[in-house]
Amino acid sequence: MRYAQLVMGPAGSGKSTYCTNVQRHAEDSKRSIHVINLDPAAERFDYVPALDIRDLIQLSDAMEDEDLMFGPNGGLVFCMEYLINNIKWLEDELGSGEDDYYLLDCPGQIELFTHMNVIRTLVEHLEDWNFRVCGVFVLDANFVLENSKFISGSMVALAAMANLAIPHVNIITKMDLLSKSSKKRIERQHEHWTNSAAHVGPGESTSGNL
Repeated sequence: MRYAQLVMGPAGSGKSTYCTNVQRHAEDSKRSIHVINLDPAAERFDYVPALDIRDLIQLSDAMEDEDLMFGPNGGLVFCMEYLINNIKWLEDELGSGEDDYYLLDCPGQIELFTHMNVIRTLVEHLEDWNFRVCGVFVLDANFVLENSKFISGSMVALAAMANLAIPHVNIITKMDLLSKSSKKRIERQHEHWTNSAAHVGPGESTSGNL
């Protein structure tokens, strides 16, 4: 059995930083976790990828092709579809090891997870290759501070969970960048949600003001 975390979230939410820190934690614990870069538009990250989609195709390939002439968004979707159409490349690169643990650092284009089938198809291939796959959705802590952003972020995470149909974990990132008052505000709200969920009855709501 092999294991994989599908690391998702909006652009700039801290996906690559999450992968880097999880990998470093594993190294400190004398364990081995490999990171795969699935973002064809990535320019830099702190980890050394075990596999890199840019070795197969880069965003610039789709944008600069005179026959395709894609913009950034269309080009990124094309690159992910190109990966699926050439999935044997990924299978060969992954090999057939046992007890492997991978983090898949995904692009930040949300529609890939919420209503398109590209990532779902990737998950199905991974499961066929004996992977247990878990979704990790990372969300910038600033999304929790405003009601409208919080609802938007929550709905996107829910849509990704429903579309992919795999075990799913939500993680709030960049807490260290918040002011003390903002951190306390999130802590109070978390306590409210926890207490409300413990006492909610049929037909009742856990809603509250941020």
